[in-house]
Amino acid sequence: MLPIDPVETLRSLIRFDTTNPPGNERPASEFIASILRDAGFTPELVGPDPDRPNLVAKLAADPENCRHRPLVLSCHLDVVPADPERWTHPPFSGVEADGCIWGRGAIDMKGFAVMALTTILRLKSDNIPIDRDIIFAAVADEEAGTEFGSRWLVENRPDILGDDPEYVINEVGGFTLHQHGKRFYPVQVAEKGVAWLRMSVRGKPGHSSLPQSENAIARLGEAAAKLSRARLPWHVSDPARTFITGIAAHAGFGAKAFCERLLLNPTLGPKLMKLVVPKNRQPNFEALLRNTATPTVFSAGSKINVSPSLATLDLDGRLAPGQTADDLIREIKSVIADDDFEIEILQEFPAVQFNSETPFFEKIRDVMAQRDPEGIVVPSMIPGFTDSQNYARLGADCYGFYPLKLDPELDFAAMFHGDNERIPIDGFKWGIETLYETVSEFCAP
Repeated sequence: MLPIDPVETLRSLIRFDTTNPPGNERPASEFIASILRDAGFTPELVGPDPDRPNLVAKLAADPENCRHRPLVLSCHLDVVPADPERWTHPPFSGVEADGCIWGRGAIDMKGFAVMALTTILRLKSDNIPIDRDIIFAAVADEEAGTEFGSRWLVENRPDILGDDPEYVINEVGGFTLHQHGKRFYPVQVAEKGVAWLRMSVRGKPGHSSLPQSENAIARLGEAAAKLSRARLPWHVSDPARTFITGIAAHAGFGAKAFCERLLLNPTLGPKLMKLVVPKNRQPNFEALLRNTATPTVFSAGSKINVSPSLATLDLDGRLAPGQTADDLIREIKSVIADDDFEIEILQEFPAVQFNSETPFFEKIRDVMAQRDPEGIVVPSMIPGFTDSQNYARLGADCYGFYPLKLDPELDFAAMFHGDNERIPIDGFKWGIETLYETVSEFCAP
């Protein structure tokens, strides 16, 4: 018997509006902490902002059995904004309808918070022997860069993460990906780096009743349009190659060889992709093989009748493994071809990748083979970033393993930051059992 009702717990957790900014994760953290305290845990709520604490709780192994470094189950409680006008059900209502739980955070990633919480509570209530400490972490601020969340924990309180955890289970992976009539389960072992940039250009200020050939807004707009149309060079990293060819190996005769020799070729690949990859999959494919720079925030001017002297544009840059912010800036400048533009690095951290040939990854394969004998586990890479960027600094191998069994019509990736975010209840319950079996079997003495 489960120690909590996962469906009702998730519905309650969704009702806490933890939109970041401002975050305000404390009520959600206290809600989880109260469940843990009732079960006999002693959770810690720590962080630089009292309204945005990180919650950490430990299930300690018996000293006689403890032979390995800790395993961390990590989730974040903050969510991105949601426009209620675009939703079928209010985004913070936790409605149960059409076989799903609806709400912002249902997928990203309060669903996994409840999965991990259920797992650690059940291990304790069933008195399951374990050979390492298992640590539950529900952090703040992942959606805005991790400054108050996992980054703060790693830099200031690594002790409550076990100092040197061996493994971290985090987002994004373990969900059903339907391709070529088969079911794949990508498990994330790599993610792109981040280069948040600010591009600026100066113009000639003056009264806006007079045409200005050096209008800063117009110049910046032209540059943004060029950048949006451009396709930056390909950078075929080992994680991207492993993921793409891992899928292609099951796509039919010659597909893997085709990917290796042609589609992943930096010269031929960009031309062939438009011919052989379905249009709706092309952005996902390209994001793994290029640096990207997406315009997100524009700023210029203060009065309607004054031409501004400065216009700025923030770019969300993502880096392929092995690439740096300086590499991306050079690629951007080659597209813009105008030396008057300045580009400033606001924040940068590199891509990370983890070893997929470990005992824990093999345990994931074993359990998934039991849970879905026809499913195929493939190491994967994502174009975004997660808290694993920070946990890597503790020496942990981090895996995106958020098991969900999904029907073909539900696009898991579209649920992230999209409208009508929801999690199918049957797939959610399947994932809870899958995660519990994985952790309990792997941590058995």
